[in-house]
Amino acid sequence: MKFTLSWLKDHLETEATLSEITEALTSLGLEVEGVDDPAAKLKPFTIAYVREAKQHPNADRLRVCMVETGDGEVVQVVCGAPNARTGMKGVFAPSGAYVPGTDMTLKPGVIRGEESNGMLCSEREMGLSDDHDGIIDLPEDAPVGASFAEYAGLDDPVIEIAITPDRGDCLGVRGIARDLAAKGLGILKPIDLEPVEGTYDSPLKWARSDDIGDACPYVAGRHFRGVKNGPSPAWVQRRLTAIGLRPISALVDVTNYVTHDLGRPLHVFDAAKVKGDTLLMRRAKDGESILALDGKDYTLEAGMPIISDENGPEGIGGVMGGELSGCTDETTDVFLECAWFDAVAVAETGRKLGIDSDARYRFERGLDTAGLTWGTAVAAKLILEWCGGETSRVVEAGTKPDNTKTIALRPEKLKSFGGLAVPDKEATEILERLGFVTMHPYGMITVNTPSWRNDVEHEQCLIEEVLRVKGFDKIPAVSLERDGALPQPVLTLAQRRVAFAKKQLAQRGMLEAVTWSFMPKGEAVAFGGNAQTLALANPISADLDAMRPSILPNLLAAAQRNSGRGYPDVALFEVGPAYRGRGPKDQDTVATGIRCGKAVPRHWQEKTREPDTFDAKADVLAVLEVCGAPVDKLQVSTDDLPDWYHPGRSGTFRLGPILVARFGEIHPAVAKRYDLKGRVAGFEIFMEAIPQPKVKKGAGKGRPLLKNSAFQPLNRDFAFLVDGDVPAEKLVRAALGADKALVVNAEVFDVYTGEELGGKKSIALSVTLQPVDATLTDKEIDAVAEKIVGNVAKSTGGELRR
Repeated sequence: MKFTLSWLKDHLETEATLSEITEALTSLGLEVEGVDDPAAKLKPFTIAYVREAKQHPNADRLRVCMVETGDGEVVQVVCGAPNARTGMKGVFAPSGAYVPGTDMTLKPGVIRGEESNGMLCSEREMGLSDDHDGIIDLPEDAPVGASFAEYAGLDDPVIEIAITPDRGDCLGVRGIARDLAAKGLGILKPIDLEPVEGTYDSPLKWARSDDIGDACPYVAGRHFRGVKNGPSPAWVQRRLTAIGLRPISALVDVTNYVTHDLGRPLHVFDAAKVKGDTLLMRRAKDGESILALDGKDYTLEAGMPIISDENGPEGIGGVMGGELSGCTDETTDVFLECAWFDAVAVAETGRKLGIDSDARYRFERGLDTAGLTWGTAVAAKLILEWCGGETSRVVEAGTKPDNTKTIALRPEKLKSFGGLAVPDKEATEILERLGFVTMHPYGMITVNTPSWRNDVEHEQCLIEEVLRVKGFDKIPAVSLERDGALPQPVLTLAQRRVAFAKKQLAQRGMLEAVTWSFMPKGEAVAFGGNAQTLALANPISADLDAMRPSILPNLLAAAQRNSGRGYPDVALFEVGPAYRGRGPKDQDTVATGIRCGKAVPRHWQEKTREPDTFDAKADVLAVLEVCGAPVDKLQVSTDDLPDWYHPGRSGTFRLGPILVARFGEIHPAVAKRYDLKGRVAGFEIFMEAIPQPKVKKGAGKGRPLLKNSAFQPLNRDFAFLVDGDVPAEKLVRAALGADKALVVNAEVFDVYTGEELGGKKSIALSVTLQPVDATLTDKEIDAVAEKIVGNVAKSTGGELRR
């Protein structure tokens, strides 16, 4: 919404500065988006006197002018305007001035051998209009040397504000002035809304079809005859131009001016072009068309509200009028429309047709219902003043809508709900200045809403009205009360673990995928799902007809698509739901991943290889560790593995009977079904199976105190001979359990098998001892070593390799 400062002062009696007005607008919720001061752009342009204008010696269409600029200096200017003459007064721009209409900066120059220092300007060169037939010709009494902007009234700042969808009342300058007056920046001036008596009966009348309903409940209008259309007054043209509108003619400018001045859209028909004696408000038939005022043909859909005569559609209700009945310079008889259109119907019509108009913008946000009465009166006064003629009595059809409401405000709610205690008297005065009619029954402030405030519906709306006028900045800042010293986390541990898992897998070089929770029924069955339980009654696609029992098939399919497009090296993961049934407890959150192609890229220093079971196992352990699982207590098992994993090259992690994760190579037959070449490693981590951290009695939820030892750790290596079927994990656990106070780590660093070992294998461990109280002696180290050897022998039957 744009308006000029002088336009605002037509409605607001104020001594406030421009800065004070803009600050108040923003505090009222009418955020100022910009202020354009045209005087600054036109500052270099002054009124000058042409002392002499003679023919250019070297050009037929140029004249050499000697120009008095008012500062005692005479400047020579070469001018090509046909109306340049001796004794005239015009607008002069000196060298160095920026000319907005031509987007150029003037420089001294020589034109056809004659010096030229500056320019005598036309309206187009100054950006005032499209007129370029000649330079501006000012009256004889124009003061030489004075600022042209001040002389012509072009020093009026233009203010642009952002209007929220609920403030349709501020889509007119008067509504903005009313808010500022309520804020205390001045007094709202009275406005003449008295009806204009007609002198004859209108030859045209209104009618409403039976099916128009609430799309147009009421329409009024009046006829004008003997009018003379032409340019609107200069002050009107300046205001319309300042806000970005192009003045057209007095009759059209009346409707545009009232729309922006009072927020009341109007439309005028050339009465001579209306066929028949009735304009009908009805709904369009499918396929009807109209040539609108923007020069475009629009095909209408059934149900759109329109205005029609015997010719057909003459206007799109609340959106735009028709070209065929539009006013021209030859128009002498006019019929005025002042209607009420439903906001939703106008919005749907405008959106479908792709039309954005000032009328649509206002109808969508709600109008003043009282404007149906005073709209015809205000327009009649302006048309009679600007165009002459006489007007008929008002004709109407339908019933005027009533949008006023009665709402009660409990004064104590201003403090408890709004955060600021405002005295009853002050709150009442604010509401009355905004146009509300107030009463005080039972200690409450009861109001009747004004007709222009469609947005006020509840007590909370009244609280907002009082506080925004009082000033939101006056509401004291109050800290939120906390239940404890520290705020409670917003996310649960299970939610945070999902984020931990995603971050960890991404750090390990995997890319996150987001796939459908559906899959083909055949794939669901192949990966352990029940065809009847997981089947969808209304699938989005014929090949996505079952819920997924596992995320692996979706990732394998994604790898297949990547491989088919030349990207065979894939590492994907997804953390999401998998389904075992239809019940609320039959859904699991599973972190799933696959690796295929090359685990190590081709490089001259390293040997490339395919991913294997240990890659998947490492991924699982990394996720479990970052999620806080007791990794040192996990048991590895090869039992109860589904058949989509490779037997002998896969395993599970368990905590007792609880399955925590599965990992390993995907069965070659499954990989082949997805056209994946080479080994494919995958894993599935069941996030809900990760146990909650145990809190010791009397301990808090924080992390335990970090205890760093001041003594140097030391390593000892052991090699054990064990049976070929003994897993290395058992040796690691036995070593860690030998002395829990000193043994802090045990790792496998070598495995050897050979014929000389007789079917056994050699597993080498590196064990780390961390002294706590004192440096270990050789005797103490030997004692710990004996414990390690004895514990391994007891747990695995292994013996120390000599």
